[in-house]
Amino acid sequence: MTGRSIREEQVRATRELIRNTAERLFAEHGVYAVSNRQISEAAGQGNTAVVGYHFGTKADLVRAIARHHTERLGVVTARLLAETGDSTELRDWVSCLVRPTPAYLAELGSPTWFARFSAQVMANPTLHEILVDETLNAPVWRQILDGLHRCLPDLPAEVRSERTAMTRHVILQMCAERERALAVGTPTPRPDWHEAATGMVDAIVGLWTAPVTEVA
Repeated sequence: MTGRSIREEQVRATRELIRNTAERLFAEHGVYAVSNRQISEAAGQGNTAVVGYHFGTKADLVRAIARHHTERLGVVTARLLAETGDSTELRDWVSCLVRPTPAYLAELGSPTWFARFSAQVMANPTLHEILVDETLNAPVWRQILDGLHRCLPDLPAEVRSERTAMTRHVILQMCAERERALAVGTPTPRPDWHEAATGMVDAIVGLWTAPVTEVA
């Protein structure tokens, strides 16, 4: 291995260490409660400027973490979308929407921080658009939502929008809660991520098929 290759590998390893450390700290404490100094110290880096050197602003670091996961999550999602095909069953499309994140978290093993990191970012008014851009605006998610909406053609557009937001919050918060429980050893209602996803699918099918009360 050449000197340049060794240097490139060292840079790659340092970036990965910083990114993973930042994800854990952001997940546990919140994005703006964690300083670059805390990240560098937790990552065992003597230079407190190392985070900014490798990632730029905090928003850039958040985007790097999100992109690292969403690229891999997209593979899981595409596989489930292919299995769904041209189904006309609402449950199939809800399952396609729900199952990628729990399946991906199961593949990561334990512990994980991605769900809690995502919940922290989505709750932050200055950063949540980053996660939306990296995940929810991806073509694969639009395909899934289009398939879901085709199963409910009479649902008013504003109700679709409202229930899409509700669905996003259920998936995000339930995954974050389960991830948190697993991290601290608290009992969970379901034995594994697959069964946790099944529970969410049941609930979200009910959410989409609930009656619509007209606004007075």
